[in-house]
Amino acid sequence: MERYLLHFKNKKYTPEDSRKIVYWARDLASEMDVSVRLARVATKFLEFDVAAEKDDLDGLLKALSPIGEIDNVRHVAEEKFSKEQGVKDGIFYFNNERYWECHEALEGVWKQCQGREKEMLQGIILVAVAFAHAQENDTGIGVGMLHRALEKLGTSPSMYHNIDVDRIRKKTTSMQESGELVMFEI
Repeated sequence: MERYLLHFKNKKYTPEDSRKIVYWARDLASEMDVSVRLARVATKFLEFDVAAEKDDLDGLLKALSPIGEIDNVRHVAEEKFSKEQGVKDGIFYFNNERYWECHEALEGVWKQCQGREKEMLQGIILVAVAFAHAQENDTGIGVGMLHRALEKLGTSPSMYHNIDVDRIRKKTTSMQESGELVMFEI
């Protein structure tokens, strides 16, 4: 089986609905040999992490159509790309609430780095993963990750490519102090 991220347009759901939505998707696909692993709820879309054979993908999309209009399908596979492209993709995904994909893109960059750069990237990745947990209605887990994210961000330079690391550090500190995750762009 292959792994896919399916994005459906969201018009009314919040992260508190993620469990209900994943059960609904599993019920809709119950006659198929697929696995609906989890659902994340963003402002503009619902993201399903699924495992399916490529030949079953169209049938799965049709089965899940009562959930909403399909917006995007992404095959999840390890990709090799330049640091610049990985950072560019990571920024795009973060700023569009596609936090798990941000994590994947920046992890590809992280694998190409060493030392302080690698730790700083891990801090940014942890912030993205914290938001992905919030989209699954696991805000407590997300908030719990912020301390480790701040440790990794440390006193790294204020800018990394086009990412304002100082802003991430300040926002993360504020969220840790308040115990709430508040979306922002990088």
